[in-house]
Amino acid sequence: MNDFKKVKYLLTPSIADIIFLCLFLYLSLFIGKGLLNDGDTGYHIRAGEYILKTLSIPRQDIFSFHTPTLSWTAHEWLSEVIMAIVHRSFGLTGIVIFFSLIISLVYSLFFKILKANDDIVLSIFFALLVLLSSQIHWLARPHIFSLILMIIWYYLLDEYQYKTKNYLYVLPPIMLLWVNLHGGFLAGFILIGIYLFGNIVKFITSRDLEKGIYRRKAKLLGLTTVVCLLVCLINPIGYQILLFPFKLVSNKFIMDHVDEFLSPNFHDILFFKYFLLLMFVIFAISAVKTNLIELLLILTFTNMSLYSGRYIPLFSIIAAPILLRQLKTILSRSDGRLAKFLNKRSENISEIDRSAKGYLWPVVALILVAFLVKSGKIDFKFNEKTKPVAAVEFLKKEKITGNMFDNDEFGDYIIYAAWPEYRVFFDGRSDMYGVDILKEYYKVTNIKPGWNEVLKKYDISWIIFNANSSLSLFLMQRDDWKLIYADEVANIFVMNVQKNQYLIDKYPDVKLVIPGSDESEK
Repeated sequence: MNDFKKVKYLLTPSIADIIFLCLFLYLSLFIGKGLLNDGDTGYHIRAGEYILKTLSIPRQDIFSFHTPTLSWTAHEWLSEVIMAIVHRSFGLTGIVIFFSLIISLVYSLFFKILKANDDIVLSIFFALLVLLSSQIHWLARPHIFSLILMIIWYYLLDEYQYKTKNYLYVLPPIMLLWVNLHGGFLAGFILIGIYLFGNIVKFITSRDLEKGIYRRKAKLLGLTTVVCLLVCLINPIGYQILLFPFKLVSNKFIMDHVDEFLSPNFHDILFFKYFLLLMFVIFAISAVKTNLIELLLILTFTNMSLYSGRYIPLFSIIAAPILLRQLKTILSRSDGRLAKFLNKRSENISEIDRSAKGYLWPVVALILVAFLVKSGKIDFKFNEKTKPVAAVEFLKKEKITGNMFDNDEFGDYIIYAAWPEYRVFFDGRSDMYGVDILKEYYKVTNIKPGWNEVLKKYDISWIIFNANSSLSLFLMQRDDWKLIYADEVANIFVMNVQKNQYLIDKYPDVKLVIPGSDESEK
């Protein structure tokens, strides 16, 4: 009988295991290609390969043709090295599976942290709400590393603040890793700064008996902050890494014109807006006073999420434990049927969840996915319907020479598929190119006065751009540009000059392809 129970416990998955299983299999088997929707993945891989090959972190741009060479440091170099190693062994499929694994671990771990509040039903609810709100930014890019480090960082601060469990010595090593993985390390300083400020205020305003507690907490948090600041200087650009996020956020033109920095569009279907509405309701009906630290956390990360959609996952992670505690207190003070029903269900589910032992099913899922990858059943590549896959193959076949003009997403893919043979005008590193080049880029793409002068300035002799775009339609009306390639994704134009005449003669009758049509005349 004991052996039977052991087998039963081994075969029974915990709630955290179920979250991991569902999410990992869903990403790996069904929507993994969505993790490659952003072409930035491509240049991160190539940057990592360059670092591995040269054993050096580039200080100047290596992907564009701009002269003089633009200043650029791959501050996310560790993420890029990891991505390059995975890609070298398993290709883009390995990249997708790797980030699917990290994403699944993030929300499985987050649920385990939430259920420490001893209400498993509410923990499941908030874990799912955070998961659904966060999927807006699930991409195979370095910021995914920030998600898991953010959860651990937040958990350790909470444990110290509310349960007097001191694991603050773990924070400096985490910061050393974080600062070299992704620029999101600044969120770690925002968090510890809020906890430090909250304890200082409590020290100033508390009675004599409590002053000693808050003095000790503030002192240790302050010391930890200083050590983390010193540790984060161990990176390719030293102290400048601390200034980089502020320079980026303060650059209004970039923040207003780059899609991923824009505020969330509430006309879209966003679980985030329902998360916000729930937050307002909970605070409106709660009689429990929010402490200063929780208030500052909510205000800071709500503001960040409204400022830019890319911060929604961070807001969700920060807000969920606070709202869970508030809602749990509301229900505990209620004698209604709903409260009693949830309490009973929570007790029953918790008892089953505690009996689950081992990690059998996650291991089985990993083995299954590995087998499907090995057998070729799972194979991920950049989406040919959104990335210029066929157009780049055409470029490589025809070996078009001269400087190109391209859009940012195409530039990312060209770096991945055709660098160093081809160097781009623009790609996803908007902060590196700066406001002046970004304005010139938009002047051409929006066909504003002076667009042709920009092309002359950079000696552009051919253009690869989106099919059915305003720029493509405009160039079709001009005699100084000739279309030599067209599909539903991309068009390639060459300047009507002698050096391109052989291409113009070779492809004289190419027509624009309307996306979604069956026509593809060449």
